[in-house]
Amino acid sequence: MEKQLNELRKSYEKSALLESSLPGKPYELFERWFEETRSNDQIEEANAMGIVTIGDDGFPKSRIVLLKEKQEDSFVFYTNYTSEKAQAIDANSHVAIHFFWPALERQIIIKAMAAKVPDEQSINYFNSRPRGSQLGAWTSHQSSVISSREELETLEQFYTKKFEGTDVPRPDFWGGYECKAVSYEFWQGRPNRLHDRFLFEKVDNQWQAKRLAP
Repeated sequence: MEKQLNELRKSYEKSALLESSLPGKPYELFERWFEETRSNDQIEEANAMGIVTIGDDGFPKSRIVLLKEKQEDSFVFYTNYTSEKAQAIDANSHVAIHFFWPALERQIIIKAMAAKVPDEQSINYFNSRPRGSQLGAWTSHQSSVISSREELETLEQFYTKKFEGTDVPRPDFWGGYECKAVSYEFWQGRPNRLHDRFLFEKVDNQWQAKRLAP
């Protein structure tokens, strides 16, 4: 018999996150967890992350994007600059990033300030993409209303022919956003819902960690 929603539950018992294991900088813990995630065969896209923006209607909206570049407290993804999320970021640079890795019973929430990366950086990444993805960037004016799937496929054929025999240039409406972290929250599942949670925030330009009740 199929379980009801209120009967769906599991016990989180795979690991712990204790004060003694916390590094001085939260990015070091992110890197540790991220590398453990990448080496876990149960996780197909370790770099999949939710990006939350605030629209001009005042509502938050989350969608999954792929983390493509990272360094200390800096997280970069790429998108169409005419998309809903890009327009939201241009109007309000406050964003949240969310990683959830259920196979490891872990999640991370990062509050950040987002801004466009330099054109050269976007061009370099665009040139590394598969040709089909490059053509897809020209084809899809993301978040715009289209009449049918056929319209999309017709545009794809148009750009395939247009750039036949030549490199596909980066559209000026496509590029990256860098999200600079202002806080990190790490969550490690534990038994009986008594999870480990730590919030890292800067005080006098130094990272400080606080344990939060689960």
